[in-house]
Amino acid sequence: MRIHNLYTDASGESHFRDIEIEWVEERRGSKLSKRLPATGIIFRETMAEYNLDWHPAPRRQYIVNLDAGVRLTASDGESRIIGAGEVILVEDTTGKGHLSQGLGTMRHSLFIPVE
Repeated sequence: MRIHNLYTDASGESHFRDIEIEWVEERRGSKLSKRLPATGIIFRETMAEYNLDWHPAPRRQYIVNLDAGVRLTASDGESRIIGAGEVILVEDTTGKGHLSQGLGTMRHSLFIPVE
């Protein structure tokens, strides 16, 4: 299983990479990762016309899109659509940050802070 990761390098530029989730246990027809730290859960509803200018992430957090996607653009110019059911770990809490743009439909997502 792969998830997206948006991070900031030493010069303050944000970039995407993929993170491979490691499976540490198998049981009853499923695989499990190790337990990862989290400090809560935030439910979010985002309007269809959402278009946010450059901003860093407010905290390190996983974002899980439940029913629609979002286009994120890193400061290095790479753009990705994070679709429904996909997960991204945002860690670009410093520097220029990223752009966020809705894809024409209301989006529900979960924010899972890891700080």
